Parts: sequence; structure tokens; C-alpha cells
Amino acid sequence: MSLNYTPEFKRALRKLSRRYRSLRGDLTPLLIELEAGKTPGDQLQSGGRYTAFKVRVKNSDSLKGKSGGYRVIYYLKSSDQTVLTTLYSKSEQSDIPVEELRRIIEKYEGSGS
Repeated sequence: MSLNYTPEFKRALRKLSRRYRSLRGDLTPLLIELEAGKTPGDQLQSGGRYTAFKVRVKNSDSLKGKSGGYRVIYYLKSSDQTVLTTLYSKSEQSDIPVEELRRIIEKYEGSGS
């Protein structure tokens, strides 16, 4: 399974990596699962063309476990392609509105990626 990243995901990763030094290491197990073709997390009711999932990832820099960790939103573009859509820290943002998620996906799909 190939992994692609939206510009929003890359931007959030850069921003959060400055504050949370262990972020990239914390994401590694998830990326390995996704590359293996697994679909961890909870399916979102986005109502869009693509099946989106939200995964809780533990923050090693915090003592709050998964509940105070990161959220990674991704969707299945095809049977062999996964797109990591956005990433946020649960301590900084409580949730992502469905409209914003749709906007990110439509913008990424519209760019010809």
C-alpha cells in the first residue's frame, strides 16, 4: 500500500514536530500498519466519496496516553493507496469539522494528486 500526504498533513507535522520531539517516532507504528494494508481507527461519517478514518496516536512527550495524544485522519483513495489528510494534537484541538475535512480532501483531489 502506498502512502501519500496532503499539504495540510505535512504542514501540521512540521508545526507539531517543533513542539513534540517524539512525534515522528510516535507515528511510525501507524505508518507501518497503513503500509501493510490495515485500516486502524474509527471510520468517520464524512458522507464523501472516500472512506475516512480517525486514529488515536499516543504522545510520548505527554503523560496523558492516547486520549491526550494525536489524531491522524486518513482516507482510502483506492485499494492500494492511502492518503494521510491531517494531523492534530488533541490537547490543542478538540475535533475537526466534517466541512474542513471535506475541503482538505477536495483540495487535494483537485490538485491532481
